[in-house]
Amino acid sequence: MVNLETVTLLFAATTTLADPPPTRPLRPITLSRTGGFNIGGKILPHPVLPNETLSCDHGYLEYFIPWRPRKTSLVMWHSSSTQVWQNRWDGGEGYKDMFLRRNYPVWLWDGPRVGRANWACEPTSYTPSFTSDHANFAAWNFGPRYKQWWPDVQFPTTNDTAWQQATSNRYVEYDTKANVELHSDAAAIAADSGKIGNNIVYLTNSAGGLRAMMTTTKANGTNIKGIVTYESIGYVFPDNVNITAGTGGFGPFVVPLEKFKKLAKVPGIQFIWGDHRPENHTSVMESRLCASLINKYGGNAKVVKLGELRGLKGSTHIPFADLSNGRVAALLDEFLEENGLDEYEDGDDWN
Repeated sequence: MVNLETVTLLFAATTTLADPPPTRPLRPITLSRTGGFNIGGKILPHPVLPNETLSCDHGYLEYFIPWRPRKTSLVMWHSSSTQVWQNRWDGGEGYKDMFLRRNYPVWLWDGPRVGRANWACEPTSYTPSFTSDHANFAAWNFGPRYKQWWPDVQFPTTNDTAWQQATSNRYVEYDTKANVELHSDAAAIAADSGKIGNNIVYLTNSAGGLRAMMTTTKANGTNIKGIVTYESIGYVFPDNVNITAGTGGFGPFVVPLEKFKKLAKVPGIQFIWGDHRPENHTSVMESRLCASLINKYGGNAKVVKLGELRGLKGSTHIPFADLSNGRVAALLDEFLEENGLDEYEDGDDWN
């Protein structure tokens, strides 16, 4: 735990052709405190030895609180590693610092058995796959196949170090139905605890979106105020429509209607897609159906195609790390403002 009266971090601006250089130096990031803690999980007794226990299957939250914070906590939920939120592909400023500079409290979440929360309650295994680098290239939509980049891709294609950093920034993932339940159980406890605040917006990527939606259906309180998913793989549907639940970790997940309606009570939800995801992509179609059902019950869910709305070309599967992430962040600014989530804790709007 680090407690600081005031910590001022100065970061140099990194510019690319995708985002024009700033006309003036970036203002410093001023923090009142940083730290982290575990939440959720279980305490299991030893099967034989009395008074011996194992604490396991908890989640981990690292936090950065600005000196004068806005009221909304941005919980950044990865599906690879927290690094994707910390830097742009070329090492430039990532979402974490971008939104700290805007005075939003930022929380980096590692779900149970992932990253800094990897102490499991049952045996796990990892088998190296020597095709992982090539698989990452296609999965992250850098191009149709390994090292065949989309012509307009927002990645520094001639920077071998950037590619090596990208494909190395991975935790072991457990893409199973049980793991989705495990993550969302712990995250719901965190949301209801009040420790993250009472205005939570989940920013998610890939399979993290499904977990955040499931978290919302499980949370008992009203602290979750927004979900912004970047290329979410896997969706939640109510049990009154003709959808069969999947057996794997990418859904679809089917929940009772009353639980699904909790998504409709969230002030704002966005499902964001890059321009290289066609309309007939399974997950794009699922996002449109999910949004329509949320809105049917009074919600505010939208599907956003970056290429159509913003003219953004070459977005990857992780657009908030792209060379054009400044323009992607501007869309999030609008979302927060439109839903009344950009106010300061003290109610004053001076900057």
